[in-house]
Amino acid sequence: MRHTVRKRRLAGALFILSIVACGGPDPDAAPVRVVVPQGASFRAAAESLASSGVVGSGTAFRYYARVRLQDRDLKPGTYSFVPGTPWGQLLDALNSGRGLTASVTIPEGWALSQIVPALAHALEVPEDSVAVAVRDTTHLRRLEIPTETLEGYLFPATYTFPIGTSARVAVKEIVAEFERRWQPEWDAGLATLSLTRHEGVTLASIVEREARVADERPTIAAVYHNRLRINMPLQADPTVQYARGEHTERVMYRDLEVESPYNTYRNPGLPPGPIASPGSASLAATAAPADVPFLYFVAHPDGHHEFRSSYAEHLVAVREMRRLRDSPPATPTNPTKPTTPAPAAPSSPTRPESLTTRNNP
Repeated sequence: MRHTVRKRRLAGALFILSIVACGGPDPDAAPVRVVVPQGASFRAAAESLASSGVVGSGTAFRYYARVRLQDRDLKPGTYSFVPGTPWGQLLDALNSGRGLTASVTIPEGWALSQIVPALAHALEVPEDSVAVAVRDTTHLRRLEIPTETLEGYLFPATYTFPIGTSARVAVKEIVAEFERRWQPEWDAGLATLSLTRHEGVTLASIVEREARVADERPTIAAVYHNRLRINMPLQADPTVQYARGEHTERVMYRDLEVESPYNTYRNPGLPPGPIASPGSASLAATAAPADVPFLYFVAHPDGHHEFRSSYAEHLVAVREMRRLRDSPPATPTNPTKPTTPAPAAPSSPTRPESLTTRNNP
């Protein structure tokens, strides 16, 4: 008798849970990511689903899975689910790994040479397939990109793709994110500066690579706009690094001789295209630069820049930054031991071996 009552209660509970579990996905809801770590219990997975809004109750979902005997074969990984998905489909996905996804983050300032291998690794596809996808002429024509690749147009963000996504589909989504993030006021701002969108993205990519302090972006953009306006060479170190095909902490004088249309020391105006993927802040700064007269800047040892309007003022700033860079760090005084004078810092040569102070611009 007791066993019969228990079976009836269980059947009733399962019937109620089945009604709850058979809802449909919310048509207006965006997919959400749910991470199931390696070795996670079903309880932990159910609570993750609940906290993400995929299911209304983690406890009820866990009980439903237990009744269906589907709470023992959980596949770890990152899933993408739409809130309101029927519980049976969720369980099937969690047990088969069908909802697993791959994630990749594109940081601001990354070039294609960094993005291509990262995306290939995340999608588990050959790098060659990604290299072909970023040369897709369909995107190049639609976005009116005159260069051979989508350099600069793979928007910096974190992307999640279903397992098995092709390089072509992934690149299409990343380019679509660039188009979604682009603001109409940037078109208007660039038009007043007599720049096309491609030219704006190109200049923003240089600003992205130069800026170390966020609020300096509009001022750095202004320096380059001012140089373009008077036909003064941009002389941007990041373009030389791009032309050389590798990033180095120091740009040497010999590097400035590299033969490339991206070498803004040898070629006037903007390079043919972007040198990296700029984020929204650099794009906005390029479309609305600061109203300042500066033509030069030099990096302070702490990362911020000193801006100057004349070359004479700039040279003074360069000498000061070199002095700060070459000065030995202060040594705290130990009161229990006598101190000895620190050796004098070596004098800076008239023509240094490298442009570590970014004396151009």
